[in-house]
Amino acid sequence: MSYLDPRAGQTSGDDTSVPTPYAYGSPGGPAYQNPAWHADEQRPETPPAKRGPGKRRAGRGEKGKSRAGRNLPAAIAVGVSLGLVVLASLLVWPPALLGVVVVAAAVGVWETTRALSVTGARPPLIPLIAGTAVMTGLAWYEGPDALTLGLVATIGAACLWRLADGVAAVRRDFTATTLIAVYVPFLLSFAGMLVRPEDGQWRVLAVVVAVVLSDTGGYAAGVFLGKHPMAPKISPKKSWEGFAGSVTASAIGSAALLFFLMEIPVYHGLLFGAVISVVAVLGDLAESMLKRDLGVKDMSNLLPGHGGLMDRLDSILFAVPTAYLLFAIIAPN
Repeated sequence: MSYLDPRAGQTSGDDTSVPTPYAYGSPGGPAYQNPAWHADEQRPETPPAKRGPGKRRAGRGEKGKSRAGRNLPAAIAVGVSLGLVVLASLLVWPPALLGVVVVAAAVGVWETTRALSVTGARPPLIPLIAGTAVMTGLAWYEGPDALTLGLVATIGAACLWRLADGVAAVRRDFTATTLIAVYVPFLLSFAGMLVRPEDGQWRVLAVVVAVVLSDTGGYAAGVFLGKHPMAPKISPKKSWEGFAGSVTASAIGSAALLFFLMEIPVYHGLLFGAVISVVAVLGDLAESMLKRDLGVKDMSNLLPGHGGLMDRLDSILFAVPTAYLLFAIIAPN
């Protein structure tokens, strides 16, 4: 969303500017902006013209800005950089992805905690970040059962931490703590289980590519074909045509990638891409709903052109655990 200058494209309403050589308030010039006015008279104001339905004031475009108001070069640079970090960790030493996951989840916990502070909630940051590292490690070494225990331990430790502070609003903080622990580190820790098998790097890569194709296909279809809003009260820019483009691009791209990298049948690849696209869109809508309830545009301004890291992870968070379940069906270890 771009923020337009409310005065851009309007005249000041003053049709009686002082001609040269006189200047208002200068020595030798008139005492008032128009010599015909007296000191006790107010300058006449011309009310701005009313806008017609659906019309917006003209805004001055800024170089390098997209229609969404983002700094496009910065957004591309940040997106490419994040992709290279993930790709390098997968190709050089797949377990290094755990470090990327921990850092990303910790930043996401910080951003979400900061955003929820507008409600008055004070979820404790230190035990949540510590629990993030614990959950990621347990997911890698022991699997889903240990990950669930790590989630329970993280929530319990955070609640004890808050009780030790003697805060009165325990129920509100407990709710916020549970939301953050489940929404960010628990869901993202499934990446640790995805990368465990011998072909784990291709599994993670398939998820990332499916989400990127979903976003790209949805954006292209929405821009050129979008006419029917999908969820106008949550995300006004999303359309059903864009959703169809997301599913199509993700399904076709995933089918080709999984066939060549893992020899997974094409129909399984089509199913994988379509399901990942659907949950990625749901993840995007879920964060949009959260931000709308909190009254914030972005989770932070950490990434130029993108907002916060959570604004990039919203689709990934739902896609990673879904991909783990899908691979258990179409490519069991």
